[in-house]
Amino acid sequence: MAGFVVLLIGMVANIFLQMPMLHLAMSSMFILFSTGVILLTTQQIVRGGETNYISATVSLYVSIYNLFISLLSILGIMNND
Repeated sequence: MAGFVVLLIGMVANIFLQMPMLHLAMSSMFILFSTGVILLTTQQIVRGGETNYISATVSLYVSIYNLFISLLSILGIMNND
């Protein structure tokens, strides 16, 4: 939960500061956060702790989507000519 708060504060700061390195750092942290959410949700599904499979599937989908968007953002920054 603390990681999410740090990400949220960093995103708001990046809106006003417009620093490319902060954007890169936030995207990298968001990749790690999304990966953790994917691992946690998958573990809950496999071990039987998750009884609502629809919300678990939506959570996995959103995490994979966010992971993909963050990767595209990082690759877009690295591709500036």
